[in-house]
Amino acid sequence: MKIFDGRLDIFKAAFVDFRRSIVRTVLTSLGIMVGVLSVVLLIALGIGLKNYLTQQFESLGANLIIVFPGNISSSESGGGIGNFGAGFAGGAKFDEKDIQSLERISEADYVVPVFMKSMIIESDKERKLGYLMGTNEQSFKILNLEVEAGDFFTKADVTARAKKAVLGYDLADGLFDNPDDAIGQTVRAGDQRFKVAGVAKKKGDREQDGSVSIPYKTTFGTLNPDKTFFTIYLGTNDKDKVGIVKEKTKETLLKRYKNSDFTVTEQTEILSTVNQIFSIVNSILVAIGSISLLVGGIGIMNIMYATVTERTKEVGIRRAVGATQKDILNQFLAESILLSLMGGVLGLLFSTLIVFIIRFFFPAAINLFSVIVTLVISSAIGIFFGVFPARRAAKLPPIEAIRYE
Repeated sequence: MKIFDGRLDIFKAAFVDFRRSIVRTVLTSLGIMVGVLSVVLLIALGIGLKNYLTQQFESLGANLIIVFPGNISSSESGGGIGNFGAGFAGGAKFDEKDIQSLERISEADYVVPVFMKSMIIESDKERKLGYLMGTNEQSFKILNLEVEAGDFFTKADVTARAKKAVLGYDLADGLFDNPDDAIGQTVRAGDQRFKVAGVAKKKGDREQDGSVSIPYKTTFGTLNPDKTFFTIYLGTNDKDKVGIVKEKTKETLLKRYKNSDFTVTEQTEILSTVNQIFSIVNSILVAIGSISLLVGGIGIMNIMYATVTERTKEVGIRRAVGATQKDILNQFLAESILLSLMGGVLGLLFSTLIVFIIRFFFPAAINLFSVIVTLVISSAIGIFFGVFPARRAAKLPPIEAIRYE
């Protein structure tokens, strides 16, 4: 109990000293607060981006196989989805012949070609930057899209190259006063005009919500003169058949392309790679944010050195009436730790408030790891940078300290 009371007295004395110079105390803790704020926000935003990507993949359904042009999962790179850029820059140019071949895979319930192009979409009154997507009637099922108004185009529309369009919710909202008002209206993409057949419900995917989907055969011409596709989705209603569909897809495409010309991957493989990438990214973000904490720690050390100089006479008097070097060391060390913890707690509170606001627009999150890291680093900085000025104060000769002016 005496030990506890002694430590309590040390912290009480530290608070008394803080009240002597409130402005200096606040400014000293400010460096740690900004550092903690940076670390927590960077981690929260990193987690938010990971959550966002995970949500988008999961919204497609679990039994999904994706075919990309180029080799983005080669064994030469150690496996996994490790080279997106190089893969998309070259490789196979999928066309309708590939779609027809893949449709022969009996285990595949869905085969969806996707042509995608960023361009200006116009109505009579507005124009917005959106995504033109040439696909088939199965895409709405495999992408888990639901109708907000009107209806989706059909297989007959694809075959007939109908000039029908299905708008994403955000694009419809931007081009017309109300998404329901878009039905039956005309939109323009390039030199083509399309009649709006339906509007999809809001999905939370920026690309999907800002897209205009049309039958892929309708794009053949000025919009897609090469008649090629950016990617191909295959789906199955039976999760036990995902592996079979994947292998048969590879076998089918290898009859026409080299192994290095394309990549066949499962949604779960992409999610696994995303998780690995963001583990590394979060570590880097913590390291970057910790630089601010280091700067804040140096600020605490400077202030504590100045405090030792200002209170030299006080230290001498305390030593003269019986205080040991350990007592003096503990006193200044306690002040340094408290300054760091105060900054850490304030930084944590402010970052929590900011993340709470951000969550209305983006799935950022604060996890237990970031809280523990914040408090541990704050305490560690207080101890590390507080030791040097505290040792200097403890080693002051009592007589010289009393005489100091």
